[in-house]
Amino acid sequence: MEYTKPWLSIESQIDQLTSRGVLVDDHERLAHLLRTIGYYRFTGYLYPFKQSENYADDDGRRRTRVLDGYCSGTTTESAAQLIAFDRDLRELVLDGVERIEVALRTQVGYTLGHVSAFAHENTASFVTSFTEAHFDPKTDELRPSTHAEWLARVKDRRDGSDEAFVAHFREKYDDHMPIWALTEVLELGQLSRLYSGLINSLATEIAAAFDVPTKKLMGSWIASINYVRNVSAHHARLFNRKLVTAPKRPGAHQVPLLEHLRSGDAPKDFGVYNTLAVMAYLLRTINPAGEWAQRVRTLLLEFPESDRINLGSMGIAPGWLAHELWGT
Repeated sequence: MEYTKPWLSIESQIDQLTSRGVLVDDHERLAHLLRTIGYYRFTGYLYPFKQSENYADDDGRRRTRVLDGYCSGTTTESAAQLIAFDRDLRELVLDGVERIEVALRTQVGYTLGHVSAFAHENTASFVTSFTEAHFDPKTDELRPSTHAEWLARVKDRRDGSDEAFVAHFREKYDDHMPIWALTEVLELGQLSRLYSGLINSLATEIAAAFDVPTKKLMGSWIASINYVRNVSAHHARLFNRKLVTAPKRPGAHQVPLLEHLRSGDAPKDFGVYNTLAVMAYLLRTINPAGEWAQRVRTLLLEFPESDRINLGSMGIAPGWLAHELWGT
């Protein structure tokens, strides 16, 4: 289908919002927001306020259809408050991710380095599924191992670095870097991929440094933290996002501070709260005196609730912010 919708001026965008039932609190402020963040980003924060209707599909199943119009009482300030909240949330997430990423780099370098300076190149450090070539049904070809692909991407990362210490290894040691130095140039996604391939003894040792009981839990947590990191770094909407890469919930009594994630009132969908909780837990081991969890709790308690949206949109059940996890 060919796209035929016309370009709209700022005033026309405002007219379109009002025609769909949005009340404009401050015309000049709205015009400024539309100029600086754009119509689609702005209306993304208004999505929870859209009208909807129920209908039955061809198989008789009950469905919900979202309409163009907005519910009575929806104002531009509703979106503006959510935009400000989400910006603060993303900043806190990135602050927490930085601390976790640096600590993980250090621990991976320390643990693998104890085995060998170049343990990351040795297939004995990894499970066979990570080091064996695999068949790609899409191309009908044998593909290099995940380990080989990881090493190639890391080489690209290292070659593109302008860090002085990288240049030192490049010039003096034929570009051969020990794992405790190499981790300093790895992105969190590359660390996550490396961790997922490690043999259980090494992965469990790393997890234990963060008081995480199993490789499976730690691997899923790192992957989920990397996901919210990418969402936040690219300035995408985070607060009511359903996690594509969700952290596994610990088994019964495995992690007492996260036991509430298994409770009967826990939302079925994985909202961003789950990853925030995992981050708060990890940061307690990294910096027990830190205030990240309290800062997140304070922000969450300031969520701009209305009759259309509340903390449940983030996967937060009533009473959860009073848990010991959040420093209360």
